[in-house]
Amino acid sequence: MNLRKRNKATVEVHTSALNDIMFFLMLFFLLASAVVNPQVVKLLLPRSESGQQSNAQKTVTVSIDENLKYFVEKQPVTLEQLKTEVEKYQQSSPDLTLVLYVARGVSIENTMLVFDVANQLKLKVVLAVEPKK
Repeated sequence: MNLRKRNKATVEVHTSALNDIMFFLMLFFLLASAVVNPQVVKLLLPRSESGQQSNAQKTVTVSIDENLKYFVEKQPVTLEQLKTEVEKYQQSSPDLTLVLYVARGVSIENTMLVFDVANQLKLKVVLAVEPKK
């Protein structure tokens, strides 16, 4: 008497639908990370343990890269043009905050030149940093 089953059932997991979901999630996060702050020039920022989020509503971003090139809202400007470019933004909103992105290795002297421009225009300045890991 043979009591064994003759047809063995195979267990399968279909993952083709999961591939589509993973692709769309990856695409969403890539697009979301690019949209977070598109006016910023990509820089390696200094690190800080006590960095906080700025809650300023009206901001203008000024960036200094490692080649000492200045940018206002991703538009390259010279140091002489910096004050007039920031004044244009200040005219549209008087309670403007200047967010300063400085690459690692840029001397404090170059950073202070932007602080001087902000002080002449009586603007608040926030220095952007990366949190320490």
